[in-house]
This record gives sequence, C-alpha cells and structure tokens, in this order.
Amino acid sequence: MSEQETKSLPENAYLPLKPGESYTPIIQAGMRIPELTPRSVVWGALLCVVFTVASAYSTLKVGQGMEAAIPISILAIGLARAYRRRSTLLENVIITGIGGASAAVVAGAVFTLPALYILHLNPHPIETVFICLAGGCLGVLFLIPLRRYFVREMHGQFPFPEATAITEVLVTGERGGSQARLLLQATLIAGLYDFFVTTFHVWREYLNLQFIPVMRTLATRGRMVFSFDAIGFILGLGYVMGLRSALVFCAGGVLANFVLVPLIWFLGSHMNVPVYPGLMPVSSMSAAQIYDDYVRFIGVGAIATAGIVGVVKSLRVIAGSFSIALRAFHRSEGDQAERTDRDIPMLSILFGIVAGAVAVAIFFGRFHVSETVLVWGLVLTFLFAFFFASVAANAIATTANNPASGMTMLTVIIASVVLLKFGLSGTTGMFFVMAVAGMVCTALCVSGQFITDLKTGYWLGNTPSAQEKIKFVGVIAAAAAAGLTIVLLAHTFQFGEAAAGDTRPVLAAPQAAIMKALVVGFMSRQPVTWLLFGIGALITLVLEMLGKSSLVFALGIYLPLGLTTPILTGGFLSHLVQRRSQKTAGEAGRRIRERGVILASGLMAGGALGGVLGAALRLFPEFRESLIQTPFYSNDPVSQSVSALLFVSLCMYVWLGALKKEKK
Repeated sequence: MSEQETKSLPENAYLPLKPGESYTPIIQAGMRIPELTPRSVVWGALLCVVFTVASAYSTLKVGQGMEAAIPISILAIGLARAYRRRSTLLENVIITGIGGASAAVVAGAVFTLPALYILHLNPHPIETVFICLAGGCLGVLFLIPLRRYFVREMHGQFPFPEATAITEVLVTGERGGSQARLLLQATLIAGLYDFFVTTFHVWREYLNLQFIPVMRTLATRGRMVFSFDAIGFILGLGYVMGLRSALVFCAGGVLANFVLVPLIWFLGSHMNVPVYPGLMPVSSMSAAQIYDDYVRFIGVGAIATAGIVGVVKSLRVIAGSFSIALRAFHRSEGDQAERTDRDIPMLSILFGIVAGAVAVAIFFGRFHVSETVLVWGLVLTFLFAFFFASVAANAIATTANNPASGMTMLTVIIASVVLLKFGLSGTTGMFFVMAVAGMVCTALCVSGQFITDLKTGYWLGNTPSAQEKIKFVGVIAAAAAAGLTIVLLAHTFQFGEAAAGDTRPVLAAPQAAIMKALVVGFMSRQPVTWLLFGIGALITLVLEMLGKSSLVFALGIYLPLGLTTPILTGGFLSHLVQRRSQKTAGEAGRRIRERGVILASGLMAGGALGGVLGAALRLFPEFRESLIQTPFYSNDPVSQSVSALLFVSLCMYVWLGALKKEKK
C-alpha cells in the first residue's frame, strides 16, 4: 500500500477502542517512507528559531505568546510542494515537532528569566540559555516513559484538542480535495477574523455587556462581571474539547467569578483597611482586582493540589511506564518493538538524566552556596520537573491548557520556604530560586507540548524514537534563541515597570513580574497566603471526593472567565453537531462529524495564524492599533453587539458547514 492511498484517519482515531480492537495509523508500522531527513530537521530548526524570537517579544510585550505548532504544520504542507520529491506526511510531523518546541521553551523562559532583570541581577547570557536548555531536556526525558500510557493505552479517553487540530491540518492538507478546501476556507475566515479583532480597533474582542443596565448593576453592586473573548480560535478549541470537558472547565470560572469574587466583596465591602495580600481595601477594588489579589491564589492552590492528586493517582502508571521501558531495553533495547511503538532505549534516558543532574549541580555550584542548599536545589528541580511532566501532559491532553503559571508559582513558594530553612536568602536566594523555577517551568511546558507531538505521531504513524530524538534539536534551537533574545531585549527595554531615570521603553513581562513579587516576598520573609492556597486545596479535595475531574475544574478557576465561556460555546456547538451526526447515521453521519472537526481545526489554525501576523506587526515601531479603526469602535453598545453578531455568525458557519452535503 503506497503512502498516497492512506490519507484518511481510521474511524476509531478519536474513539475508545473496543475489547480486542487495535488502532492502525495512516502510515502503518510495516511501511518505510522518509521521516527523519535533513530536509525536515533543517526546516524544523529554522522555523523554531523564527517563532521563538517572535513569540518571546510578543509574550514580554503583551503577556500572550504565539501558537506555533499549528501555523508551522501549515507551513510544512506549503514547503512540501517546493521540492521535486514532495515531503511525506511523517516529514511534516517532524518539522512541526521541532518547530513546536519554540512556544514551549518561550513559555518557560518568559515566566522566570525576565524577573532576574527586574531584580537587577543581570544573568550572564550563558546562564539564561542553560536554564532554558536544562529545563527543556528534562521535560523531554521525563515524558518519554509516560508516552505509552497517555498516547496508546488511553487512546480515545483524552480529547487532545491541539493534537487533533494539528493532525487534521496535516491530513487534510495532504489529502487535497473538498476537505482540504474546507480546511483552507475555515483557516482563511478565522485568520482574517482573529487578525483584525485582536490587532486593530475594528470591534470589541472582549464582551462584558456593561451597556445593559442589569449587567452594569451586577458589576457595580455585586462585583459579578461577565466576560467573553469573541475570537474564532477559542471557539474552535472548545469544539475540539467537547461539551463534557468544556462544562467542567467553565464551571471553575463560574465559581471563581460569580461566587468567590462576589463573596469576598460582600465580606470586605465595609472595610477601609487592606487585607493581605491585597494592597488596597476590598471596598475600593474592582472585580478584576479582587480576582487578581485573592481568587487567583485560590486557583493556584486548587491546581497544585489537583497536580498532587494526579501524581498520586499516576504512581502506578509511572511505575508501569518505566517497567515497560525497562522490559523493552532488556529485549535488545527495544529493537523487537514494532516501528510505531519504539522509544529511545531506557539506558539512554537514564544516562541523559544523570548527565543533566551533573550539569545542573555544576550550575548551582556557581552560586557558592553550601552543599546542603545545592543538594536541595537539585532535588527540588528534578522532583518538580518529574511530577509536573505528568500533570502537564494530563492538562494538555484534556484541555490544551498547561497550568504552567500555577505550577511555577508553587515551585517558587515551596523552593523559597525550603531553602530559607537552610539560610539561603537575599539576592543569591532570589537568583537561586528563580533558576530552579525557570528549569521546572520550562520542563513542564515542554513536556505538555511534547505529548501533543507524540499523539499526532501516533495517529499518523511516526516512529516515537525519531520524534523523541528530534525534540532535543528543537529544545536546543529554542533555548539558544529564547535565552539570547531575552538578553538582547533586556539591553533595549525595561522589564516590568519603568525605573526612575531610565528612559528605555518598557516591556510589561506580566508573568515574570508576578514571580518576582513572590520571590521577593518570601526572601524578604513576608507572610504567605496559606489560607487562600488551602481553600483552593479543599475545593480540589471536595471534587475528588465527588469523583469529578479536579484538574480541569481548577484550571477553570485560575484562567480568565473570558477564555472559558467561548470554550463552553464551542462545546455546545460540538454537542449539537454530534447529535445531528448520530441521528443521520451511516456514511452521511460520519461526514457530518468529520466536517465539523475539520472546520473547528481550521478555526484554530486560522486564529493562530492571525495572532502570529498581528504579533509580527507589533514588532514595527510605526504600528498602532488605531491604524484601522471603525467609527463605532468606541461606542460600547454598538461595538460589542457587532462583535457578538459576528461571533454567532462564526458558530452558524461551523454548523451549516458541517451539515452541508458534498457534491458528487
């Protein structure tokens, strides 16, 4: 069977397997086609560097990075047609895997490294690159033993929203025909839609309905504020997630914004003194300030506890994954495993972990700390990186949202508390703790993104060991580009807030500013909001007692309501399409289901491309959001109504597009 005859996912690709049933990928294990080639590695590394530089600037500027994997997968399809021998499906997966490391490494880097510059600790360029590189490599190494569980054994149990979108992009782009045209159509529509709404002043991106009297009254008197991010990318994400996950996800946001925020306002609205960790009286706070100063910490406690619970639940899985890998090693290092289930040998993984431990120990030794502090720093780094790899993979497989910020904050808190016990404090302590947090954050971001690559490769028929090897190439390229970009920007800009007498422009670096505030608070021996963390922990424990998905719910508490509400809309839309598909049944029903997924994937792909283009324009000094501004933009009732109407039109486009009959 040739490759060109296999451009269609099997019917059980997204469904749980029946007893005795197995999944056969598009490129079957016995097929030998080009995969790990110089072409795929070079293009992947080049795209990785480009997207790393752009994403680093974007995240430091506005707090939002750029989606990399989906745009790169589309670029890979375009590049495939530039060669006499058209690139294979597996080569395109390799390009996407290498390039996708850019967003993951950047996410880990910008959460922590800019905080060192805000603290005027000015790390050496080699130190910034090493923190990114060490964390990225640990994320890859610790995830490999978990691949079989998340990717193969739990087939159909996790929605894998981003992996689904990437897979549909690659498959439909390769296959051509009406489905490819449908994908490109949805990509173009969402790309233009998201580009204009997020880049210029055409209509409101965020809806709060404050122009409606009852909504304004709820916000003013009860601090109950509705928010909705009306863009196509999130609609597509919610569709791919499905209704069940979207409901749990949004429920956390409802609890945070419509229960916890109003409750704190009710209790503190008559107080005229600040309550720690807030810096102003609750009576003077808006809903957003109450959320940032109090509820956000409850979300961190909930996510952290959900992570711990997930790790406890996964202990058998983790041990089983390692035993599987060890058995594969004893069978001539896994050579007898079929191609589509062959990992890097266990001995190589163990060697990489030991080498990483030695390198990190040497790095920590540069701080001239005691042996006890060095050992504890090493233990905390590897312990958190190992445990959070499973948490990140679970979160990405379920919701496509990695709880990196919450896990990094937890790392900063625990590392500070532990190392303070051994006398580490001051600027040395701040640098040490942020280095630990930087490695852990990069590790969990990379492991979360890597599980997407592996699931995509599983669906399509890639060799896991090849994907695992080239991921190190992506991490190396992204670490060098991210570290050096941050160093360069630190010389040109100020991070955080403007300093007196410094005329350089400011990059907000919001995530790093939060981490800086945390580490300064601990190393200056300020009180910790244990009560808020504990409330979040108890919320998670209650959900676990009820048998519910605590991690997804905890993510909903922590993430903005504006993100969870459009996800719920996408989930409902997916449910309606699935019901129509089931009623139709047969080949027609299957086409409805398939077209719906393709349209949602196009919305995600187009939205990501629109975001990339908008972020790229911000690199030019002449750029202003007001370059394109509609006359009604400043009129909230009109602007928000137009935005809502256009978002509903996107929903109708997906609904009607899924139900449309193909011409014979």
